[in-house]
Amino acid sequence: FTKGGKAVEAPAAGETAACAQAGAIVYIDLDRILTDYDMANDLRSVVETKAQNIQAEITRRGQKLEKQVTEYQEKLQKGLMTRSVAEVQGQKLQEQEIDFNNYAAQKQQEINEEQVVMMNQLGDAIQTFINNYNEEKQYAMILTNSGGAPVITADAALDITDDVLAGLNEEYIKSKNNK
Repeated sequence: FTKGGKAVEAPAAGETAACAQAGAIVYIDLDRILTDYDMANDLRSVVETKAQNIQAEITRRGQKLEKQVTEYQEKLQKGLMTRSVAEVQGQKLQEQEIDFNNYAAQKQQEINEEQVVMMNQLGDAIQTFINNYNEEKQYAMILTNSGGAPVITADAALDITDDVLAGLNEEYIKSKNNK
């Protein structure tokens, strides 16, 4: 691109952070950080595994209940039980269905809580890193861009995502090795 009539090369990836000077207003692409940050990927993997295990247990219990209902209906249609036995078993199945629905709702709430905790952990790690990072860089403001908001367009030299992402991953690897 040109600046003041002179041709200027666009900064290469990784060099953009060096172009932003102290006092500048810069931004990070939060979507990219959440995709490429090793901690985010590790935490997401753990939460997804827990969610899959919970969903498998819900499915198993649901199929068991469904089988019991089908067996009950078949016996009822064939007249293989008395009316009083049918009423007792029907009531039992209704209670089991209520218990199952409560169980499934509780487990879904647990998955939601796991996701909230994961996002809080990521947010805290990113915020802590950026606070320390900015002590050195002394930017006037660091904006968080996500899905094109609030930064619709900006000079690529003000995008510090690569630098922040490299620092976050480096710090995360060090913390993992120390554990």
